Amino acid sequence: MTQRSDRPHRALGIDIGGTGIKCAVVDLDDGSLASERFRLDTPHPSTPDAVAKTVADVVSNANYTGPVGVTFPGVVRHGTVQTSANMDSSWRGTSLFDTLSPLLPGPVTTLNDADAAGLAEVRFGAGEGQEGLIVMVTLGTGIGTALIYDGVLVPNAELGHIEVDGHDAESRASASARERRNMTWETWAGKVQKYLRRLENVLWPDLFIIGGGVSKRPDKWFDLIETRTPKVIATLVNNAGIVGAALAADISKKR
Repeated sequence: MTQRSDRPHRALGIDIGGTGIKCAVVDLDDGSLASERFRLDTPHPSTPDAVAKTVADVVSNANYTGPVGVTFPGVVRHGTVQTSANMDSSWRGTSLFDTLSPLLPGPVTTLNDADAAGLAEVRFGAGEGQEGLIVMVTLGTGIGTALIYDGVLVPNAELGHIEVDGHDAESRASASARERRNMTWETWAGKVQKYLRRLENVLWPDLFIIGGGVSKRPDKWFDLIETRTPKVIATLVNNAGIVGAALAADISKKR
């Protein structure tokens, strides 16, 4: 007879961002935070050594041992950072896995921050129970995207950089572009609509999940956008990266 384990189903999620580094233990049965979320400002310059020290300081408050997931705001292939638009350029070509593994309390899994947010929203948020191809789009300093098909992540989809009307999409449709170019909500929504329609004509997704900072104010713009594909607002907001990182660590552990 197999005995049921009473050990909590948990993992530690660490979300590295351009402005802050935060972590919490996540209950993987329901996606809730099983510990207090702890955050420190991202150091500047955000070099690998400085970020590693800050990560260690954040994690020291977690009182946790076990699988750890870590997000990074850039392409991460096989544990190595390939792009770092909002972090110090010295990260490019640096192994995030090797830099952080000696400092963390268990096996480490690394991934892109938008990918983590997508995993979290599909499992516990706005995409829960939805089958087929889900495209998560985060509208912030840039445009992050995640592709998840029947719960499986296709990593490092940098679709914020596709060309729309001769321009890099995030230079016109990101939240920072709206502020930088002093666009009205209506004008900006038109840019986002054009971008989403370009995506849906290439990918034919079953659902768009729209996140990022502007997802806190959907009344300003969401209903101004018309797409063939159903669209919903992300629900996990600030915790999506942490929860997705923990999920990725758990998925990696089971392979």
